[in-house]
Amino acid sequence: MRHFKENKRKYIEAAIAVIAIAGLCLVYIAEENNIEGYLANTFSSQALRLGEVTAVNASTSEVTVAFLTGPDKGETTVTTEQPVSGSPSVNYVPYVTGEKVILAEDSLNGIPGQQYYITDRFRLPVLLFIVMLFVAVAILFGRIRGLTSIIGLGISILVLGWFVVPWILHGADPLTVCLAGAAMIALASLYLAHGFNKRTTVALCGTLITLVVSALLAVLFVNAARLMGFGTDVTFYLTIGTNTVLNLRGILLGGIIIGALGVLDDVTVGQAATVVELKDANPDLDFKELYRRGMTVGREHIASLINTLFLAYAGVALPVILYLVAFQSQIPLWLTINGEPIAEEVVRTMVGSIGIILAVPITTLIAARAFGHPQKDKKSAPSR
Repeated sequence: MRHFKENKRKYIEAAIAVIAIAGLCLVYIAEENNIEGYLANTFSSQALRLGEVTAVNASTSEVTVAFLTGPDKGETTVTTEQPVSGSPSVNYVPYVTGEKVILAEDSLNGIPGQQYYITDRFRLPVLLFIVMLFVAVAILFGRIRGLTSIIGLGISILVLGWFVVPWILHGADPLTVCLAGAAMIALASLYLAHGFNKRTTVALCGTLITLVVSALLAVLFVNAARLMGFGTDVTFYLTIGTNTVLNLRGILLGGIIIGALGVLDDVTVGQAATVVELKDANPDLDFKELYRRGMTVGREHIASLINTLFLAYAGVALPVILYLVAFQSQIPLWLTINGEPIAEEVVRTMVGSIGIILAVPITTLIAARAFGHPQKDKKSAPSR
């Protein structure tokens, strides 16, 4: 009984984790079974059907598919595999029996003799499973903090989906909207993940100040490099596919801010926690000594973060980099780097990295000022 009382919180957190994971499993099972019904209602007036591959004839490339939704449910149709034109066989994943696919009605009769053709694989169950796995792992090992962090992540998604994106599409200034959205995300995610305390408030202040500095740097260097925001084909389609005139340069600036926010949270929370732990270990440390020792740890943090944003952005931009190298081999390297696609990534990476580095001294300074005052009672610990 005594052991239970001493470890009561751990048992409660473990029980919550088990209940949450069991609930997530039930949600996955229920939603996977209901996705077909959802699609049937969603696409009831559209020429899309969900089907399951029942037979594959490799010699003729014919695929037999049974309809799972729509008025033809239960019936079958025969279609032909259509690999991407010019794509080598190593990049092609053949259909297999039991695989679910999305069928579209061939209203233009593009393939003679076939009323339907396969437009894509049905991936929603796999995507749902990996999301559920992520949530389960976060709750299992993070317990209460993991659960509140997931709630913070949900709020971040809501802010992006229901505030940032709609306002930009309605013609609002993307940089202003992204800064406001980033502030809301930081406010919700930090307090939910790390609790309502002085340390989290210090981290939040460091994050917001660094975001403003990063925004100023982004505006300065995007204008200095004369970037227009046409670094990818997607931005070009945005200009012709919407009824609103979009500020592509502003979207570039806003993307830099949102991209840097996630790493900023980690840096500012880490530095604030470092200063608090230093003060706990030695309550006699004053502002100057706390800042000096906090920066000693912060420099190690900076060293480990130098490559973080570069590798993240390089991974996203890898197809662009490969394209530029493979198909523009006759163009000098300096001219390729000078082009807008590469220039955008350079500015994006450098501004984000500078912001992350500046977050260390900014947050350390705020934390040292907040916790560096003399302690009247050395036995009392600073507010955490």
